[in-house]
Amino acid sequence: MAKTAWIERNKKKAETVKKYAALRAELKAKRDYVGLSKLPKNASPVRVVNRCSMSGRRHGYLRKFSCSRLTFREGALNGLIPGVTKASW
Repeated sequence: MAKTAWIERNKKKAETVKKYAALRAELKAKRDYVGLSKLPKNASPVRVVNRCSMSGRRHGYLRKFSCSRLTFREGALNGLIPGVTKASW
């Protein structure tokens, strides 16, 4: 489990990105790079990290299911994820 401070920090970054999204798009359209550099660092969408919704893990993240590979495996084996079955051939 990730520290809750990391998860909260990521949420804060996501809020900052949302707040400055329109202004960033406008400055990019004008090609005003000086104005872009004056925005906060966390206003860039690149700084937001994909994290597992259950454990907060950032590595091994599966976008389709929005969870880490470990959490996905547990959920799939327990039948918590609809449409996913263990392969057998």
